[in-house]
Amino acid sequence: MSKHHRRVAAVALVAALALPGLTACGAINTALDCANTAVTITNGVSDLQQAVSNAGNSPQDAQNALNQIDQNLKKIGDQTDNADLKKALNSMNQAVKNVRTAIEQGNPTPDVKPVADAAAELSKVCTP
Repeated sequence: MSKHHRRVAAVALVAALALPGLTACGAINTALDCANTAVTITNGVSDLQQAVSNAGNSPQDAQNALNQIDQNLKKIGDQTDNADLKKALNSMNQAVKNVRTAIEQGNPTPDVKPVADAAAELSKVCTP
């Protein structure tokens, strides 16, 4: 093998070894971002539950909590192509939409348990 071919082979080997490491790091970073955002969503669900239980005081608090959850769901969705995660996100989005619709239709205390259940599933899927 000529000196040039050895150098090309060495560069190819280094590149081959480095790429899986970069991919793994990217996957780990995405999982950690997902997990951190899932924690934020769980906190948002807690805020939503509190807002709904106090709906007579300020229905806008529930809308604000839903808006925050929507933003965090979008953040996770933008970071992943994972099928399980997409399924969990879809369930969570639907649960949030149902609560939002109930509030808009005048229900001051909609059932938020499906949102909490979907958040729990999302947290499970996001755990690195």
